[in-house]
Amino acid sequence: MFKGTTILAVRRDNEIAIAGDGQITMGNTVAKNKAKKIRKLYHNKVLTGFAGGVADALTLYERFENKLDEFQGNLKRASIELAKDWRTDKVLRKLEALLIVADLQDMFTISGNGDIIEPDKPIAAIGSGGPYALSSAQALLQFTQLSAADIAFESLKITSAICIYTNNCITVESLKG
Repeated sequence: MFKGTTILAVRRDNEIAIAGDGQITMGNTVAKNKAKKIRKLYHNKVLTGFAGGVADALTLYERFENKLDEFQGNLKRASIELAKDWRTDKVLRKLEALLIVADLQDMFTISGNGDIIEPDKPIAAIGSGGPYALSSAQALLQFTQLSAADIAFESLKITSAICIYTNNCITVESLKG
């Protein structure tokens, strides 16, 4: 499990949103409060968020964006190819991070072990606050009519009150169909 972040993806109706907190820690010290850990890629059609080492995540973003270009924005194919490279390449294999990637059709969590997990529910969460964010998002999705972006934001606010590695400097990006 990666300490120092929470990333949450939520899908509702024709919207996908990814939220991330801004805290970066080094050991048990807060190094930065307002980091942006989520991005839009491939002509603003794909959302990504990372948990783990920042330099590792930046390397993975670049590789993933290249895969998206190579496969004309096909999220599933780009995810599979990134996971293959991540697992087999000697340099990439040492990267310590997790990614959530999503577009209007698909959502995946990708790891360096070659895992590509498509969640059963329209929610995915990673990082030290992931379980808290996942729980609160499930409740908000079931018992409110909030938008995907609002659920992601409110879930991270709840998580920041529980998880010491998650702060309330929250960034949300969304796509609507």
